[in-house]
Amino acid sequence: MTAERFELPITVLPDDIDDLGHVNNVVYLRWIQDVAIAHWSTAATPEQQAEVAWVALRHEIDYKLPTLLGDAVVARTWVGTADASKFERNTEIVRVSDQKVLARGRTIWCPINRKTGRLTRVSEAVRQRFSVPAPTEPPRA
Repeated sequence: MTAERFELPITVLPDDIDDLGHVNNVVYLRWIQDVAIAHWSTAATPEQQAEVAWVALRHEIDYKLPTLLGDAVVARTWVGTADASKFERNTEIVRVSDQKVLARGRTIWCPINRKTGRLTRVSEAVRQRFSVPAPTEPPRA
């Protein structure tokens, strides 16, 4: 099974630029969150959205090339391995003009129940819709 990829066009704004003349590191984190939310909002059913919210447990970002004011970029995301309580989400920030990867991100997300605010398990239907199966651990001797 291959996870669905979702893309979100990004407009680089003057406020995104730091004193070195390129997009600030924290802006990439915002873009990673924005594309994750857009993917969930677009692909999840209204019932799933009403039931489940997501919190980040871990973010990793590798910065490859600077993003500059005026660059047309797209955030591309897909869910990797998932189990009932954790989802790995991958993101690439890509410059449209030459398709160069500007940054890569990996986030581990945890589902919470919107009504209780407590950790919850994700249904098999959601896991199948958004992710690739998590590897099973070999039996211990």
